[in-house]
Amino acid sequence: MKRGEIYRTQEKTPERGHKPGFYVIVSRDFVANNDDITAVVCAPVYRETLGVRSEVLVGVEDGLPRDSSIRCDFLALIFKKKLTHFVATLSREKQSELNRALSYALQLYP
Repeated sequence: MKRGEIYRTQEKTPERGHKPGFYVIVSRDFVANNDDITAVVCAPVYRETLGVRSEVLVGVEDGLPRDSSIRCDFLALIFKKKLTHFVATLSREKQSELNRALSYALQLYP
């Protein structure tokens, strides 16, 4: 596992309307790739787009089944074992957009 990878969960969760979901790993590579650490911070992917600066638009070209958005305002700590299906890795351009959206969502901008 590494930062910027998209995974699908198999487990249904109440937060996702009792459906599995897609998540993008936003933890740094040291955490994501370390077998001694059992969880990573992820940003959920939703079908709906709100049009806010804390979102990143993604779609078929990014490995997803349809146009969606990564929502950086709703970060979650997820056990690695629940991220069961690797989907794709975000391009460098999308990872840069993700960095900007995370910075905005966490108010890390000047």
